[in-house]
Amino acid sequence: MVYVFLADGFEEIEAIVPIDLLRRADREVITIGVTGRVVIGSHGIPVTADITEGELASLSSAEMIVLPGGMPGTINEEKSSVVQSAIDYCADNNIPIGAICAAPSVLGHKGLLSGKKAVCYTGFEKELEGAVIAKTGVVTDGNITTARGAGVAVEFGLELIKVLCGEEKSRQIRASILCD
Repeated sequence: MVYVFLADGFEEIEAIVPIDLLRRADREVITIGVTGRVVIGSHGIPVTADITEGELASLSSAEMIVLPGGMPGTINEEKSSVVQSAIDYCADNNIPIGAICAAPSVLGHKGLLSGKKAVCYTGFEKELEGAVIAKTGVVTDGNITTARGAGVAVEFGLELIKVLCGEEKSRQIRASILCD
C-alpha cells in the first residue's frame, strides 16, 4: 500500500498526478489527511482524503510513502508527528519514500539525504542537509526518490512506479498516457 500525505497547502499536481499514475499501475493508494478529512490545496482545490492521520492505525502494510510539496503544505507535513513517525518507520525498514518540490526539505532536516543524490524546488537546496544536489528533474538514490516540482509530476509518478513495479511497468504506464 502507498500512503500519500495531504496537508493544507499541498501542491495539487504533485499529489494527484502520482496518485493517479500509481493507481493505473494497480497499486493501492491511500490518501491521508494530515490537517483533516477535507484538505485544501495551495491553489484552493479541496480534496477529500481517504482517511485522516488519526485513523492511520499502522504502517505495517506500507510499501511506500509520498510527500507532496507546496506551501504551506510542506510545513504542515513537517509539523505532523504522524508524518514524522511514518518517515522514521520507512527509513528504519528500508521502505521507499517519495518527496517532491519543497517536501524533500523534511527529509533533509531529518538527515536522511546525507550523502544521497537529491533534488528539490529551486531555493530549498540548503534544506537538503548533506545531500548531493542532482541536476535532473527526478532522482532516486537508495530508498528515497525526490523531484523538483509540479513540472515533473508525471516523471515523478513514473519513477515511483519504477521503484515499486519495475522499469517495464513504468514504460507501460508512460505509453498508456501518451507521454513520449
